[in-house]
Amino acid sequence: MTTTRLRPGGEAEWDAAMRARFDSARERPGWISGQLLTSDDEDSIRVIVGTWRSREDWEGWHADPAFLDQRATLERLEEEPSRVAWFRVVADALGRD
Repeated sequence: MTTTRLRPGGEAEWDAAMRARFDSARERPGWISGQLLTSDDEDSIRVIVGTWRSREDWEGWHADPAFLDQRATLERLEEEPSRVAWFRVVADALGRD
């Protein structure tokens, strides 16, 4: 999970850049899913929940030149550095249609 705080007025551009990153991740080995969350209480907060088969797969994506280009756009719109925390899945539940 990655948490970040955005600069005021940059939310729409940051969200669009993150959607593009999700699109590029779909082509990467090990990609399972991703969610972009925002706080009900604070519109500038974003949380990315990315699910990968392994940390090595995630690290490979982060070394990709296209990823690094997108990262520069995101960092320009962030108020402070992102915070990354790793979690392992203990249980998984999917909804029905």
